[in-house]
Amino acid sequence: MHYRRLGTTGLQVSPLCLGTWRFGQESNGVLETDRETAHDLLSAFADRGGNFIDTANGYGDGDSERWIGEWLAERDREDYVVASKCFWSTVSRFQENLSKKNVRAEVKGSLERLGTDYLDVLYLHRFDDETPIEQTLRAVDDLVSDGKVHYVGLSTADAWKLTKGLWKADVDNYEAFTVTQPLFHAAYYEDVAEYLDVCADQDLAVCPYSPLAGGFLTGKYDRAGEDTYDLDAPEGTRAQLDDRFLDYYVSERGWHVLEAVREIADECDASPAQVAIRWLIDQPDFDCVPIIGARTVDQLEENLGALEVDLSDEQFDRILEARYDEHGKLYRTG
Repeated sequence: MHYRRLGTTGLQVSPLCLGTWRFGQESNGVLETDRETAHDLLSAFADRGGNFIDTANGYGDGDSERWIGEWLAERDREDYVVASKCFWSTVSRFQENLSKKNVRAEVKGSLERLGTDYLDVLYLHRFDDETPIEQTLRAVDDLVSDGKVHYVGLSTADAWKLTKGLWKADVDNYEAFTVTQPLFHAAYYEDVAEYLDVCADQDLAVCPYSPLAGGFLTGKYDRAGEDTYDLDAPEGTRAQLDDRFLDYYVSERGWHVLEAVREIADECDASPAQVAIRWLIDQPDFDCVPIIGARTVDQLEENLGALEVDLSDEQFDRILEARYDEHGKLYRTG
């Protein structure tokens, strides 16, 4: 596996990051990934050379971090790049924000669950409109000075808020964002174009979550009628487990992008999932390290197969162009 630079951090990471939000997660009463499977997935990822692991304080009510910590305890911590997040609280029902109190308490909890002295990357999970960003940045800057956090990232936010955070860090000489984690996949591009423009301009690494649109771009779903939301969903898939699936991931634009992805997958002797992930890895304007999630080792192995796919410029552009109709108008996303 060839490692790549993570923005300006200097960190060398695997070209794919293992996402662990399913660890301990229950959807409609179904446990998506149990402890044993979580450890199997981590081991399979590491065996293939993967070294970048993404989690959050609240994933699985803390089980995600606990299980990663158990797994890391039997390995050399320095071999892995571990990212976690804060905003929602695991310790206080009053402190779900980015106040200094909550940021410090949540990082402390994450370090304890992970059994480590530091986080390689701490993402602000959301932008807190109620807490002045300079207060949050100062709290994180203190954690960096203490050696408990190495780099700072931002997940879901508007482009102007990302820019505001970068400006405040520059003016006040605080540790600035170097990594971002937006929702971004082949069928969801214009929606975050301004955010990505900021990342490209400021040389920020982009680690998109839901790179397969919650599984929609794996090709496992077929259109069942003329309506956008009519689809055939195999038993046990996310469309059946997650009530938000249709609103989050299914769109007219998505169906057209999926058609292009399927065609190119046939041309490349690859799966649609591999093509969709490769398209993200090949982003030309910024370092892009997609966060892949899997419920089984077989799914993980398929996703890692994206590293063996080679897209031509024409194929890459064809996926971009699939968003537009014959009149050059974007297909709707809802």
